[in-house]
Amino acid sequence: MLTERRAVGERIRAARITANLTQEAVALAAETDRPSVVRIERGQQSPTLDTLIRLARAIGVPLAELVG
Repeated sequence: MLTERRAVGERIRAARITANLTQEAVALAAETDRPSVVRIERGQQSPTLDTLIRLARAIGVPLAELVG
């Protein structure tokens, strides 16, 4: 599971960077905190489905793009 969690985190980070957004901006729009975004991007934290949906909306990408 760690490998998959890291892959999801990498996709979130790549999408965020492509969208030219900071972790702080994404966290604010997704109604979470920056440390959580950092941990999710590093694969250190498993986000809930609700958090994934909010992150996808904050970044402006389909949820499927993040979970691949």
